[in-house]
Amino acid sequence: MRILLVAATEGEVAPVVTRFSEAARQGVRLTRYVFAGHEVHLLTTGVGMVATSAWCSRTLVEHSYAMALNVGVCGSFDRTLEPGTVVHTLSDRIVELGAEDDDRFLTIEELGLTDCDNTPYTRAELRNPSPPANDVLLKLPRVSGITVNTVHGNERSIAAVMQRFKPQVETMEGAAFMYACLIHGVQFAQVRAVSNFVEKRNRGAWKMSEALGNLAAVVGGILEAV
Repeated sequence: MRILLVAATEGEVAPVVTRFSEAARQGVRLTRYVFAGHEVHLLTTGVGMVATSAWCSRTLVEHSYAMALNVGVCGSFDRTLEPGTVVHTLSDRIVELGAEDDDRFLTIEELGLTDCDNTPYTRAELRNPSPPANDVLLKLPRVSGITVNTVHGNERSIAAVMQRFKPQVETMEGAAFMYACLIHGVQFAQVRAVSNFVEKRNRGAWKMSEALGNLAAVVGGILEAV
């Protein structure tokens, strides 16, 4: 089976890639590996929505895949999802897409620029309609996420986005990956490890090593269970 593994940075997948073998370059940002009897293509997109959507779409046009996995770290708004927890994001949305109206924020739906069910959106969200039926994936906490260009680190902005959208996690790439997979008709899953709570920036409280280690174990388990 050929599987696409998508990450923003090499560091986010480094612990799991050490278990792969037979590396070969497939393109500028694409590397082919073999693991658990599968051909795994690792796409390292770079950080952010623009890079992720562009490289994912290009790759999905040039190659066919039985499944795509987006992996990396995330911040958690949900205090029950402690740093180190690995989650499966089933819905995501781009919360900064809109306009300011003095102190109000207007979404593109409120601006009348699109409707909330304009493909690939469902009620203004990007939703995963049929994630892989994978035993390891099924055991992960299922969460809702938001994707941002600027990660939250201000108490007022955190309170505002929580009140408006009630997200559990945030990333800088998740929605872009989901958008690309939805329009290309590829079965997918977004799997993230919580590195920190979303709060006033406090790097001392982050658990990056633990998050990456747990992520590697889960990703390896997903691939072995396919």
